[in-house]
Amino acid sequence: MSGTTIHQFTGKLINELQDQYPEQEIRQFGKMLLQHVLKVNNTQLLMMNMDLLDDTSLTSLNQCTKQLKQHIPIQYIIGSTEFYGLQFKVNPAVLIPRPETEELVEWIIADNCKQCNNLLDIGTGSGCIAISLKAHMPDTDITAFDISGDAIKTASENARLNQLNVNFEQQDILSYQAGTQKFDCIVSNPPYVRELEKEMMETNVLDHEPHTALFVSDNDPLIFYRTIAELGLKMLTTNGHLYFEINEYLAKEMTELLISLGYSDVTCRKDINGKDRMMKAQKR
Repeated sequence: MSGTTIHQFTGKLINELQDQYPEQEIRQFGKMLLQHVLKVNNTQLLMMNMDLLDDTSLTSLNQCTKQLKQHIPIQYIIGSTEFYGLQFKVNPAVLIPRPETEELVEWIIADNCKQCNNLLDIGTGSGCIAISLKAHMPDTDITAFDISGDAIKTASENARLNQLNVNFEQQDILSYQAGTQKFDCIVSNPPYVRELEKEMMETNVLDHEPHTALFVSDNDPLIFYRTIAELGLKMLTTNGHLYFEINEYLAKEMTELLISLGYSDVTCRKDINGKDRMMKAQKR
């Protein structure tokens, strides 16, 4: 036995990481790592504070600590995260789902539970939007696209994990040709971070999350929105809706784009932090 208690491990973690992360965040890391390695829930962990860690567990925890020192996101280290009350596997092939994206899901559910028969999610990544919507809109047929085969594989695993049926397809939306299938709703959280905004981003995001899912060129930052909105004119049913997660700095340009393409009822919504983060428009 190592002679190290759970309480002592947490103290050691704070000591080793205090130059890199705030203490409250380190404590949260410690709780997540211990629950993951020891396979216990939060209540069980609280009752084990003075328990000794065995050598195998301590070795795993020390390896995880090394990864945190390299700014590898905690969600990638433990291989999962929670989103909208569901568990999702995550890995470096997919973005880690963000709380603001939960707000987009909430908006769609509130609007469309009854009248949406077919929905398309473009750039699905981990599948968090499509799968969460399916959980709350069980009568809706949901299709989800992503350019990455590895992302499609991860999203499919997440659908099985949550026992929900979503049709995943590997597609490059920038070269996609619309067929005859129509959707009542199209949702997308596409790449929208401009290269010029990189310096504002955290190291753990820049170094470890997939750049193809994050960044667009400064020259044409709305390329995905314009492409999807143009496809929406062909693929949406009459009175169908587009929903986007957007770049907070480009809300005005987004509104002008959608109006210029003939969409009506263009609405921008702020997230919990007061940032212009979501947009909705209707096809007439």
